[in-house]
Amino acid sequence: MELTYKNLPESFLKEELAALEEKINEYRKMNLSLNMKRGVPSKEQINLSNEMMNVLKSDSDYRCEDGIDCRTYGILEGIPECRRLLGEIIELPPENIIIFGNSSLNIMFDCISHAMIRGVMGSTPWSKLDKPVKWLCPVPGYDRHFAICEYFGIEMINIPMDENGPDMDMVEELVSKDEYIKGIWCVPKYSNPSGVTYSEEVVRRFVNLKPKAKDFRIYWDNAYSVHHLYQDKQDFLVEIIEEARKANNPDIVYKFTSTSKISFPGSGIAALASSPANLEDIREFMKVQTIGYNKVNQLRHVRFFHNLNGIKEHMKKHANILRPKFEKVEQILDKNFLNSDLINFTRPRGGYFISLDCNYGVAKEVVEMCNSLGVYFTPAGSSFPYHQDPNNRNIRLAPSYPSIEELEIAINVLSDVIKYQSVKKVLDNERRTNSRSSRS
Repeated sequence: MELTYKNLPESFLKEELAALEEKINEYRKMNLSLNMKRGVPSKEQINLSNEMMNVLKSDSDYRCEDGIDCRTYGILEGIPECRRLLGEIIELPPENIIIFGNSSLNIMFDCISHAMIRGVMGSTPWSKLDKPVKWLCPVPGYDRHFAICEYFGIEMINIPMDENGPDMDMVEELVSKDEYIKGIWCVPKYSNPSGVTYSEEVVRRFVNLKPKAKDFRIYWDNAYSVHHLYQDKQDFLVEIIEEARKANNPDIVYKFTSTSKISFPGSGIAALASSPANLEDIREFMKVQTIGYNKVNQLRHVRFFHNLNGIKEHMKKHANILRPKFEKVEQILDKNFLNSDLINFTRPRGGYFISLDCNYGVAKEVVEMCNSLGVYFTPAGSSFPYHQDPNNRNIRLAPSYPSIEELEIAINVLSDVIKYQSVKKVLDNERRTNSRSSRS
């Protein structure tokens, strides 16, 4: 039977609050410093790729498979074998792929910058429109996506998410009526932060959108395509570029990927996949922007991983490090909130995050108190545009970086602070209700 805190006697709640205050004072004396702000791979995970630094040496052959020396200029789109490797990761042939630098976020920024300055495939540059551009943002979502929109002055519109993905009724209606809506952010597999993977129906509805804006694009950030936690329980995502081609809507998608959480987070490889027409449009700014990205790094990655099987075997090692951490978080939350209505949280099968909702609307207060105790989480509201969670509920948990022992402390602190702030809010609400009743 679930314990509903707002229905508990005031005397019980006051005793609970006093007991929680004692526990929080004990945490304060511990002088903690535990960081769960971002989904950063741990040192153990980064070490998995250390041997990559040895695959190229001073006497190595630096030529790629078409005979070009990777140490010099050229090959704007990336060396053939690297396009093939990244294509295997996101299930597309090399001709659909352009290799960039180390960051897929950088590619997204560049695509929007290009649209602002030059326009998309001959359309009016967004900076020259008579009204601000708008963007659809599934929530909770990735804070760095929202930061790009803020940088360019793009108006963001919240789109609710459920276990299948974004609310497609809302998406379809909005894009069909408003020509100033130019895009939507999507993290379609093991979403940041909910861990949701978009259903087959959602993907098919995406490729069949009929946007009023001809330059509308789906920004499909497939950051976690091979980032499974379990070998026997893996989410499946329909490949969207091929589906868009079948739907006779090939230009509607930009698909992004990188090796940032496969090899080295700051020194990996990022790629963009799309239709031939979109790729030709993007080459126009690339030709001016660069003579070519780091082909030595591309060659290093290919010679280390070889192919998709090499990637999969490598990701099993990542999963063996990450899985116990995710399971530890789930175990502690289950224990601390048994039969309680205080929280809901997701149980992802992959990716880097757990999304936790404080059902009594105390997320901001919880994160601020945790910070004061030396346990740091992403600021409440970060998973929403403008850092404004309308219900003050969501907290993003990033279990990857801390050790198991640190996680145990951090999640226990978080649990007690959620209880404290929730009980405090229930009591405050009761006092306000009693005060209004006495005045009437």
